[in-house]
Amino acid sequence: EVQKHSVHTLVFRSLKRTHDMFVADNAKPIPLDEESHKVKMTVKLRTEYGSVLHMPTLKENLREKGGPNTGDPYGHKQYSGNQGQELEYLITGTHPYPPGPGVALTADTKVQRMPSESAAQSLAVALPASQSRLDANRTAAGVGDIYRHAGISERSQPPGMSVAMVEGGGNKNSALMAKKAPTMPKPQWHPPWKLYRVISGHLGWVRCIAVEPGNQWFVTGSADRTIKIWDLASGKLKLSLTGHISTVRGVIVSARSPYLFSCGEDKQVKCWDLEYNKVIRHYHGHLSAVYGLDLHPTIDVLVTCSRDSTARIWDVRTKASVHTLSGHTNAVATVKCQAAEPQIITGSHDTTIRLWDLVAGKTRVTLTNHKKSVRAVVLHPRHYTFASGSPDNIKQWKFPDGNFIQNLSGHNAIINTLAVNSDGVLVSGADNGTMHLWDWRTGYNFQRVHAAVQPGSLDSESGIFACVFDQSESRLLTAEADKTIKVYKEDDTATEETHPVSWKPEIIKRKRF
Repeated sequence: EVQKHSVHTLVFRSLKRTHDMFVADNAKPIPLDEESHKVKMTVKLRTEYGSVLHMPTLKENLREKGGPNTGDPYGHKQYSGNQGQELEYLITGTHPYPPGPGVALTADTKVQRMPSESAAQSLAVALPASQSRLDANRTAAGVGDIYRHAGISERSQPPGMSVAMVEGGGNKNSALMAKKAPTMPKPQWHPPWKLYRVISGHLGWVRCIAVEPGNQWFVTGSADRTIKIWDLASGKLKLSLTGHISTVRGVIVSARSPYLFSCGEDKQVKCWDLEYNKVIRHYHGHLSAVYGLDLHPTIDVLVTCSRDSTARIWDVRTKASVHTLSGHTNAVATVKCQAAEPQIITGSHDTTIRLWDLVAGKTRVTLTNHKKSVRAVVLHPRHYTFASGSPDNIKQWKFPDGNFIQNLSGHNAIINTLAVNSDGVLVSGADNGTMHLWDWRTGYNFQRVHAAVQPGSLDSESGIFACVFDQSESRLLTAEADKTIKVYKEDDTATEETHPVSWKPEIIKRKRF
């Protein structure tokens, strides 16, 4: 009686038998069959080299093979030329040519021979380069040409580059060779900033801050639902404004009229007349908390951004909503305006930055480089550039198209606010209470500050929600989670000798994203 096995067992046994059968010569190569190898090589020669088989063998190859009369193992005729004479090259083609002008082209007169090898080489050098070669050299020779057109001698090129000019085939072929990797330029020295005043008075987190154009006073908005106006020189409280029914998230003072604008988590946007200290206008339309606002520098337009994923453009006078800027897929955390295009820039919790066309009310560019929420954007007061802050990086960009410049890495925290002055000092304030100061041009982090919380506060209440330079750019004001406003100024006693830049010309390792 035959024992029945499963298919799996039978297949396994078959495999095992096969393996045992061939295990002895498992790694041995198959012996070469001369006849089949000869046939294979003949076929290969005809199919791949058939068009050039009739051409002569080069002298070098002949020497390696031990002379011109060496036999071909595959039965092909070799063109050896005459012994003792220089080997000649045969040129065959569709157009034979006569030996001179006025000679009829016949089988006897057509010339298909060329001079010696040296003459052939000289002729090849004299021939004009092919179009493909010209195209290949066009990009390579570009740098030298640029310098020549600009009237700059090639000796005065940047030290990191050397251009080697090679003459060949009647063309100038320049090879560009980098001598060394690019290094970070030496940063400009900035004096360190020191804390010189702490202002308290709010009963909740201080969420926003703005300095008025005349530089006499500044205004803050808080989670205690009040807006307070302070004297900048003395730090004394001048005025408190009540009216919001939830946290005040944004304040700004107009340079074109005696108005103060505020927005908050109560979905309200208010316009305050500072002559009467009263609300004179409301701007209705946002469906959720309003997180930020900015005024256009040259026209009477207000822009607000909200948790409802939109930014809105308002006519200041008529209170009309001119445009609703939709496109973000999460809360819009920050908005900035400028006179030049693009006139509106927004940063969102959907990790993108959008540059907007104010007239059309549509997106011009979407920047998707950030990996996490973009809570802060700042425009440089002089350069046509801006920076954005996110927990992954601070990134710098060029207007108008948002071309990436560089990353400022090292502030590993949730960055709530950015500020920059004309001197090129960029300040980033974070949720954990740390503040980093950077050189704008090089991205060098020249100072790190972590101020103590005010007495009676928990260490966890250390957090910076907003920061701003005053109009003279000699004072830096921060709005913090310990319910205070801190004022910093440059250390007048510091010099480059007492506070040297601890900078090394490291090789730049900039992440593109």
